[in-house]
Amino acid sequence: MGREFPLPAQTRVFVVANQKGGVGKTTTTVNVAAGLALYGAKILVIDLDPQGNASTALGIDHAEGTPGVYEAVIEGEPLSKLTQPCAEHPGIQVIPATIDLAGAEIELVSLVARESRLKTVLEAYLAETEAAGEKYDYVFIDCPPSLGLLTVNALTAAREVLVPIQSEYYALEGLSQLLRHIDMVKSHLNPGLDVSTILLTMYDARTKLAGEVAAEVRGHFKDAVLRTAVPRSVRISEAPSHGQTVLAYDPASAGALSYLEASREIAMRNNA
Repeated sequence: MGREFPLPAQTRVFVVANQKGGVGKTTTTVNVAAGLALYGAKILVIDLDPQGNASTALGIDHAEGTPGVYEAVIEGEPLSKLTQPCAEHPGIQVIPATIDLAGAEIELVSLVARESRLKTVLEAYLAETEAAGEKYDYVFIDCPPSLGLLTVNALTAAREVLVPIQSEYYALEGLSQLLRHIDMVKSHLNPGLDVSTILLTMYDARTKLAGEVAAEVRGHFKDAVLRTAVPRSVRISEAPSHGQTVLAYDPASAGALSYLEASREIAMRNNA
């Protein structure tokens, strides 16, 4: 790629969260991961959404019965047995989500330490890979569009929160609920959790509204907001149907370039 991103000294664990659907959570997860992988980072993507869209976008098999994150969270299966390599992006390993995960919210209710089951298996796996000299630079956990127990598990396991915010009128509606939820997790389960990164998605520079939403988000979250905003793009929408990220599908498109730049910003911040 011509230049390298700095790699963090410690593994940075991100949860990509927003309980509002359709704001670009999965798209952001896979494309930021792909952008960082292009510059030499070693990435683990955990697909925690029963729809399995991140698995689809990364070309990972997630048919019913495929071992994945369900086995890790419900059965305590080691993550080392569940990872699949992403053929398109050699630096990325994926733990897929299958439809089995749809019932996990109910099954988690009766389990011991139900909020920290993902954290337990993830910490064990990161320690194991580091000891073997194969440390991950970044972990991205793609959440379902809800504030249930799967999202609580993700927030408990992570160190940083990446929130994609749609540049539209309803974008900030419900965001206060997400922040309250994050504060509760910080108080009771994960004091070190930090809302470190906000990314504006579906940005249309031609509209006054997008500018107003961006100004309001930047005014509220200050330096957490990335300078890069991801534009509305047909290419971004088309890529998953080909089992690809937009960086693989059309690397010269505006969407791909903006995600690459967002990845660079995240790497340069290096909160580790």
